[in-house]
Amino acid sequence: MTLWTALAAVMIAVGLVGVVVPLLPGLLLVWAGVLVWAVALGEPVGWSVLGVATVLVLIGSVVKYLVPGRRMQAAGVPGLTLFAGAALGVIGFFVVPIVGLPLGFVLGVYLAELGRVGSAQAWPSTVQALKAVGLSMLIEFVTGLLVTVAWIGGVLAS
Repeated sequence: MTLWTALAAVMIAVGLVGVVVPLLPGLLLVWAGVLVWAVALGEPVGWSVLGVATVLVLIGSVVKYLVPGRRMQAAGVPGLTLFAGAALGVIGFFVVPIVGLPLGFVLGVYLAELGRVGSAQAWPSTVQALKAVGLSMLIEFVTGLLVTVAWIGGVLAS
């Protein structure tokens, strides 16, 4: 194993963790790890794997927004609610590091829905928004795993 392959492996592993821990640009790090490896390798296998990884990341990035967005629209949760959740999530991140991001997001979604639909429907709408975010994270994680499998195949083939 070369130094570049080891560096790529670390970047990919950190990227996969970054999908779950919202402090790191997860999928971007996974792709960047493959890029580092492909450039260092400088062979057709590396470039082919980078091409496959790029296509997977592009498809996964589109799907991670389309599928949860459609499910939220079907449930009647507007995009403004997610924006409120994201805004309070960012504020929460700085008030209570790491844990404040998810707590702020949930609070922001709940407060936006409380103002929009009232107390009876605020929590069910919040649950729908949280399911959509969870589905988005799952799609991104599976995409990262598919890129990782393609990279491992490339490493074994080179």
